[in-house]
Amino acid sequence: QVQLVESGGGLVQAGGSLRLSCVASGRTFRPSAMGWFRQTPGKEREFVAAINWSRGNNYYKESVEGRFTISRDNAKNTLYLQMNSLKPEDTAVYYCAARDPRPKYYTDYVRVGGYDYWGQGTQVTVSS
Repeated sequence: QVQLVESGGGLVQAGGSLRLSCVASGRTFRPSAMGWFRQTPGKEREFVAAINWSRGNNYYKESVEGRFTISRDNAKNTLYLQMNSLKPEDTAVYYCAARDPRPKYYTDYVRVGGYDYWGQGTQVTVSS
């Protein structure tokens, strides 16, 4: 079993920055991909960013591209999300997720159903 634990959330003013981390533990951890999703009350969980764990190619939600950067440290089994120029609409609970099967399509990276393991989430609040 794999456990994912997010940290780094908090309250920040618009225009500020936060860096989220997600540490994986458990059985030998070799995901094919990892991603960040976010969710606000009453809405479905949505894709934010994803990265192929071995190759490092990444994907972003259009509204965060250029402001957010996803990265990973394979040796530390840690996923990051650097968030800059934050906007109030970025306010949400942010979840990290890990995928076992090798992704074949773009949709494997961006769908909630494309991931096998999830963290508990970390709250990000951006004030105007």
